[in-house]
Amino acid sequence: MDSIAVFFLAAVAVGGVAYVFVYPILSGERKAEKRVANVARAEPAARTSRGQQRSRRDVVENTLKELEERHKKSKSPSLSVRITQAGLNWSKRKFLVVSVIIGCVMFAGGLLGNAGLLPAIGLGFAGALGLPRWLLSFLKKRREAKFLAGFPDAVDIVVRGVKAGLPLLDCMKMITAEAPEPLKSEFRAIIETQAIGIPLGEACAKLYERMPLPEANFFGIVIAIQQKAGGNLAEALGNLSRVLRDRKKMKGKIQAMSQEAKASASIIGALPLAVMTLVWITSPQYINLLFSEPLGRVMLVASVVWMTMGVLVMKKMINFDF
Repeated sequence: MDSIAVFFLAAVAVGGVAYVFVYPILSGERKAEKRVANVARAEPAARTSRGQQRSRRDVVENTLKELEERHKKSKSPSLSVRITQAGLNWSKRKFLVVSVIIGCVMFAGGLLGNAGLLPAIGLGFAGALGLPRWLLSFLKKRREAKFLAGFPDAVDIVVRGVKAGLPLLDCMKMITAEAPEPLKSEFRAIIETQAIGIPLGEACAKLYERMPLPEANFFGIVIAIQQKAGGNLAEALGNLSRVLRDRKKMKGKIQAMSQEAKASASIIGALPLAVMTLVWITSPQYINLLFSEPLGRVMLVASVVWMTMGVLVMKKMINFDF
């Protein structure tokens, strides 16, 4: 029994060391940190001698600094903010109550299924902590995908309205009347925020807090800078619309090019489960040793650990950020 425990601990230790040292290299985190450091060490642009241009540049730099600080704070949102980003109107208390109920149901299911006390406790924790938060992440990504699908058209509505002489706020009201969800609710939130006295630039910048996407951040930056420094809003938003559509095209190309790698990763990840199921159907006595013998259980746990690490590494390698 001691040798089995030593084998299990050694497998976990080797897997942890490989994850710590190999994963940053495969995922490109070190290269990203070097690029960020190079940008941070870059020399600031030379100030022009003209007072008006210098003042405009100062306003733009201050606005970008404020948005950058807000972006850093939004990287670790609270539970209530995550619920809002998922499009749910639940309170924090209701979410916690539902999580506890799911955990209790899965714990009871583990006990009734004769899985044992420790596996039942694991199922309970997974149901209370893992499943609800995974559901929030799933709903958030689905809502973001719907937002991105119609956001360039919404920006085009604003551009055409501004070129026609309409105020920016009236253009946003047109979006709340014609655009699908979640664009309608997000722009309605901007209008309601501006109605209580917050400047329109800050109200648009808050869009990124509810919809943490680079496209929403671009929109907030353009509106905030235009409100503080002035400029041709129609031209700026027109350029933004073209950038958004180009990003959408690039995303489609990347998804098309990475489908082969994703299919290969899915087959590799599902192959052990498929083989185990086929062996279970054809020769159940042969595979029962993995569940009945202590060494077999340790081998199963080690296999799950290594397969999980492999799937995570493959997922990181085939998911491209742009």
